[in-house]
Amino acid sequence: MANHEAGRATRDRNSAPDDGAIDGGWEAQLRLGQDVRFVLAAVGGGAIRVAQEIARRHVRHLETIAINCDPKVQSFEEFDRRVYLGPDSGAEIDTGGSPIVGGVLARAAEPALDRIFQGATFVILVGSLGGGAGSGALPQLLRVASRHAEYVSAFVIRPFRCEGDRRALADRAIGQLHFVESFVEKREQGSASLRTLDNESLVATHGHEAFNHVSTHWADLIQDHIESSFILPAEALLETAQLHRAAFTAPMNRIPDAELPALRPIEPPAPAPHPELEPLLPSAHGGPGGEVELTFEIEAPAHPPTLP
Repeated sequence: MANHEAGRATRDRNSAPDDGAIDGGWEAQLRLGQDVRFVLAAVGGGAIRVAQEIARRHVRHLETIAINCDPKVQSFEEFDRRVYLGPDSGAEIDTGGSPIVGGVLARAAEPALDRIFQGATFVILVGSLGGGAGSGALPQLLRVASRHAEYVSAFVIRPFRCEGDRRALADRAIGQLHFVESFVEKREQGSASLRTLDNESLVATHGHEAFNHVSTHWADLIQDHIESSFILPAEALLETAQLHRAAFTAPMNRIPDAELPALRPIEPPAPAPHPELEPLLPSAHGGPGGEVELTFEIEAPAHPPTLP
């Protein structure tokens, strides 16, 4: 078995040479969406529908990837990349709902997954459990993403209670995620999180309409997490770096000593509070309930010019 990867040119918001960059000097190397990458990857039919909803909103700096054992995934043009876990011929592979088959296909596609996640800064994984693709392939995606990314945030979608065997299979798959070694290490370091999104919880709020609201509801929650925990803090850090850079590059003979700004460590702003996402954010001890810490180190010139 081999995998077939399809993609298209990255959107203008990511490919523009100055998008998210700080003008001039070394700061131009830190471009949001390029050098600092935000990757949303979805595996399984339900997860892909949620990620499609987010992709259609064109979230700034965000790369979107769909991964599935169904060759139809290659036609989802909303995504920047589409990965079919099957033969290069595009022939359809029926997992029969077996996570074993999904896991085998994902392991065979590991070289492609390595290329996708290599150099990623923040990876947000969404997996819909209960079928062969999500339950079987998600552990392998989690393993590869945790090897490459600085921070991994995983969301797993649990089926409705009425789905019976699929829900039981999803519970077993969730248990297996706690044994993915590279991901467990990241969680212990406070740089990874895992959250279960239970479809059944929507029944209380949406009643019989719950099925129609699944994709939109989870898309809203995940997008809020991506923006408030990752994108907004990163933008604030780079904006602060730009101000410090401007202070260094200003004509030194025009700035009296007393007015020279003192550089202080850059601290990211706290993400906007969100009651549903609060358990996701790691604390200072690596546990839930704290803030995501993002740090970009800025070094002053070794020999700053002296005032005349």
